Amino acid sequence: MLRVAYLACGDETEAEDLLQTALERTYRRWDRVRHDSPEPYVRRVIINAAISRAPRRAILSIIPMHSPPERSARATDLDLRHVLMEALRALPPRQRAVIVLRYWEDLSETQTADVLGCSAGTVKSQASKAMAKLRAALGRESVEGVIRDTPA
Repeated sequence: MLRVAYLACGDETEAEDLLQTALERTYRRWDRVRHDSPEPYVRRVIINAAISRAPRRAILSIIPMHSPPERSARATDLDLRHVLMEALRALPPRQRAVIVLRYWEDLSETQTADVLGCSAGTVKSQASKAMAKLRAALGRESVEGVIRDTPA
């Protein structure tokens, strides 16, 4: 679940907070959760929380800080994964959620639609738009090497 949170927001500490929030919300609504499989419910809470937090995070990134934020040693590493994460962060929250669920979590279009509370057609169109943006940002060869181009 931490991986889903990280991919949904793109920041390690934000992902931990996001997961904590999702687990707290799940606990408060435990009567709504299927006890044999709580993972889809938690995943949906993570994605919804990431989408709702995105505007706040955008505002906070504009506010100047007195000192630069701390960066890990990995932040200077410009490998493909880092470049891909930067491109993912640039996507709108809903498109990022679709890419994470479809291609990293390997959910079907129907499962992704269930998690996001939308239709399978919306998942298809959001995935198509997101892939086009990723291709433009990274170049077609890079994207196809990391994310499979055709949905399963």
